[in-house]
Amino acid sequence: MKTNRRSFLLTLLMAVMVVAIFAGCSSNNPSKDANGGNTAPANEPTNAAPADKPTGKKIVVGFAQIGAESGWRDAETASIKETFENDSNFELKFSDAQQKQENQIKAIRSFIAQKVDAIGLAPVVESGWETVLKEAKDAGIPVFLLDRSITAGHEDLYTSFIGSDFVLEGQNAAKWMLEELGADAKVNIVQLEGTVGASAANDRKKGFEEAIAGHAGYKIVYSQTGDFTRAKGKEVMEAYLKKDKNIQVVYAHNDDMALGAVQAIEEAGLKPGTDIKIIGVDGIKGAFEAISQGKMNVTIECNPLLGPQLKQAILDYKEGKELPRWIKSEEDVYFGQKAIDALPNRKY
Repeated sequence: MKTNRRSFLLTLLMAVMVVAIFAGCSSNNPSKDANGGNTAPANEPTNAAPADKPTGKKIVVGFAQIGAESGWRDAETASIKETFENDSNFELKFSDAQQKQENQIKAIRSFIAQKVDAIGLAPVVESGWETVLKEAKDAGIPVFLLDRSITAGHEDLYTSFIGSDFVLEGQNAAKWMLEELGADAKVNIVQLEGTVGASAANDRKKGFEEAIAGHAGYKIVYSQTGDFTRAKGKEVMEAYLKKDKNIQVVYAHNDDMALGAVQAIEEAGLKPGTDIKIIGVDGIKGAFEAISQGKMNVTIECNPLLGPQLKQAILDYKEGKELPRWIKSEEDVYFGQKAIDALPNRKY
């Protein structure tokens, strides 16, 4: 009996030990909650999905615009705003300088103080940027020039220039004129120049004048700034027509001045597009409309929709890619039926 009792107690003891061992092992596993789900200690990770990751810091871009002197400029502003304000990865700080360089310089210094990630600048004139752009460079902020450049020799102060070949635009204007009127024709030309000191004005003048230099019959009888505005273009043209109506061509450095000249010519009793050929640059919708009405003859396109190119350039810079010094826009020349067919699709 004692032996049987001793065996029974030994068996019972072994059973208790086995239960204790399994209970100890189970303490390393998640326990079950009231619904049968796993719960973990407060200091242990769970298998639940992690919280949403932060979207990251936005890329802050400061853009110093010249102003709103023309339909072309308005289109460029709209392109910049649409590109950056509709992208949640970017924040745009925009400044309208009202065509004053000192206002643009103040805006750039404000962008530097706010530690933006990149600066876009459409310089109202070529010169006078060395000090403020050096400040941006010292702050480690890349500067991208849009549609107008700065004085040669200061390429180290900006990352890339995004825009047109203004010299080529002037050459294309002259090429159309020579083909339309004949290389040996006798032609008096009024040139309406853009803002004094602006790269667009300097280069469009240079390209045009170089292209006609070998044609003795083509003479620029008057050349005056119209400051890229329609009102000023009209004013300058009115003043000249009071002195002399013996002109065959108006070459305007932008379409707004060309359209101002159209008004002045009509008020002087002449037919723009017929009595006097009208050449503009930019390719704004108003020029296409004037061509379709026979009041203008040709517009040399200068694409203002530079927002997407600026955005891509900034992204490429952030990724460490090597950028070209000059990122060129794609452009064309529009006249006659080609301009009429393109009119419905003009975005600016």
